[in-house]
Amino acid sequence: MGKYSDDPAWEDIVPFPQDDGGPNPLAAIAYTEEYSEAMSYLRAVMADNELSPRALSLTSDIIDLNAAHYTVWIYRSKILSAISADLNEELEWLNETALAHLKNYQIWHHRQYLLDRIGKAEGEVQFVNKMLDQDGKNYHVWSYRQWLVRRFGLWKEETVVDEEGTKRSELGETERFIEEDVRNNSAWNHRFFLVNGREGSEGVRDAQVRKREIEFAQKAVSRAPQNQSPWNYLRGTMDRAGVGLSELQGFCEEFADLGDESEVRSSHALDLLAEIYGREKKERRKAEKAYDLLALKFDPIRANYWYFLKSRLGEQTAAA
Repeated sequence: MGKYSDDPAWEDIVPFPQDDGGPNPLAAIAYTEEYSEAMSYLRAVMADNELSPRALSLTSDIIDLNAAHYTVWIYRSKILSAISADLNEELEWLNETALAHLKNYQIWHHRQYLLDRIGKAEGEVQFVNKMLDQDGKNYHVWSYRQWLVRRFGLWKEETVVDEEGTKRSELGETERFIEEDVRNNSAWNHRFFLVNGREGSEGVRDAQVRKREIEFAQKAVSRAPQNQSPWNYLRGTMDRAGVGLSELQGFCEEFADLGDESEVRSSHALDLLAEIYGREKKERRKAEKAYDLLALKFDPIRANYWYFLKSRLGEQTAAA
């Protein structure tokens, strides 16, 4: 990227320099000369509301220098619409930009704009997977993936997801990500969304679906008992289904034996057991012991929280 002041294509533009507050600003922002010049030309074309190919090229240069500049992305979208640009070409450009700026969220808003207007998502799941292969917990990519599922109805359909032509449903994709990293809370969240987020679907209120999801989460717990994600998934599944946590009591007791502290393998199991026991007056002493174990040994950093829950046990049994 050369200097705009030396480019004949821009000789008709009088740039607007950055005004940091007079000749002696209190806290001037130390932009590079290259970025400062590009922005001065952007201010000029935006002031004239110029929607042209050269303005589009200017936004490309600025995004290369600062991909987080939200105003530039909005202006770029406006230009694309005004000049009836080829949105597939724009998507190809955006692919490279996304890979170069993994944590940038403006890219994904722009991608929604493009895909919504293109009206099809061919190859999009593959690209999303490519991004997640580099950062499996990228919040912006997972949020975009949920939008993609809603917009194009990818709830159950099989989609080619790798170069060998392997086909998996979106639900199958979550299994792959969780298998690779059972602690990938983003993949767990996406799975819950797929199972329960579709309009008109019963989700885990369906007994067969609930059984499948409980078994899936329980297998994950067995792999990593102290990983909170599958425990949260179990709790969320029971809450969503309107089913009491007591159904999980036997499973929780496999990971938290109150009679032998050395057999407590998961503080999350203790947490659930304390709540389950606390709902039954005759089991209140077990609930108290579970909270004591959490406060004193297995999660002392939150001791005050556990003692607070312990103090409310009488209220829980009364409410029940």
